[in-house]
Amino acid sequence: MNQAIRDDFPILARTVYGRPLIYLDNAATTQKPRCIVEAISEQYYNVNANVHRGVHFLSQQATDLHEGARERVRRFLNARSTTEIIFTRGTTESINLLAAVFPLKSGDEVLVSAMEHHSNIVPWQLACQRSGATLRVIPISDDGLLRVDSLDTLLNERTRLVALCHVSNVLGTCNPVADIIRRAHQAGAQVLIDGAQSAPHMPIDVQAMDCDYFAFSGHKTYGPTGVGVLYGKEALLDQLPPYQGGGEMIQSVSFEKTTYNVLPYKFEAGTPDYVGTHALAVALDYISDIGIEAIAQYEQQLTDYLVRELRQIDGLTVYGHQPTGCSCVSFNVAGVHHLDIGTLLDRLGVAVRTGHHCAEPLVHRLGAEGTVRASLSFYNTREELNQFLAHLHRVLTMLR
Repeated sequence: MNQAIRDDFPILARTVYGRPLIYLDNAATTQKPRCIVEAISEQYYNVNANVHRGVHFLSQQATDLHEGARERVRRFLNARSTTEIIFTRGTTESINLLAAVFPLKSGDEVLVSAMEHHSNIVPWQLACQRSGATLRVIPISDDGLLRVDSLDTLLNERTRLVALCHVSNVLGTCNPVADIIRRAHQAGAQVLIDGAQSAPHMPIDVQAMDCDYFAFSGHKTYGPTGVGVLYGKEALLDQLPPYQGGGEMIQSVSFEKTTYNVLPYKFEAGTPDYVGTHALAVALDYISDIGIEAIAQYEQQLTDYLVRELRQIDGLTVYGHQPTGCSCVSFNVAGVHHLDIGTLLDRLGVAVRTGHHCAEPLVHRLGAEGTVRASLSFYNTREELNQFLAHLHRVLTMLR
């Protein structure tokens, strides 16, 4: 990627503790190009009005932007219809929405994997506690791959839903979701794909994938915080009850009875973040203008280089990273605490993440209490990685 792209992100030019910022925490959140901030300020300054049902010019203009954003998301995911695109506050709320309304009863089973983010574990634990359903876990191998063979016994007539991350936020493992979806459907189960870590890095086609639900966040796709998406097949969403009550999600209200709005508004109670949805659409346009395939190829080259260099460091373990791993590398160094590494790297201007990355069961499965995680974006460079590696060598010399 060229310098012009880096120039789109003003924060990349700043210093931290007097040193150039090297931002390697993109799995937590991505930085925002200038066009996103400009789109937000432009709408607040010139097109700020509540959406839907307003007869005045500003309301209609804001509504056009908001619904235009829904169409933009539809195209990004290759969904069949905008009725299948529900705006939320992020992946976490998208999963919680589905978990709150998904029909489960005693004896039913929900499958999650051992590499899930807490946001794709806890909502299903709560749903199972409410309904009497059982949560079961797809195991992983020692090298960080999903044990797809275990589905032969885990999938059965009681399985109602498989909730699975597309890409692990710790290992970068890209799961064979199309095959898993096919097998789940054969067993009569529906499938939710957590796309928080895949949507920014690879082409997404929900129709080709044939997932029943797909969730992702705006702030991980170079857009604003506080906005996200839940995709669901229209026929399935139609069968689900509303998530929250209030304005917008109704057709008619009386004290005796309420009738609910059509999709997708049935699941969008209250004033939406119509500024955020428009900014998300601008972010998706920005990604698409660069080219998602070009992004995937470039980030794969960076990731492969980083893994090769890290594996040359004595005592350093890279966890579970495969040749097709996606932009996310977790590691530890024998005898050195991950928090100490991250703290000293920070003083040298390097932003990495330490801890269990909201995937505590996975990290414990790896035999660790936490890891150092470096996660990449298309605005990172080989030169930055070399600086990071040099700083890491210096830190390890200090800590060993």
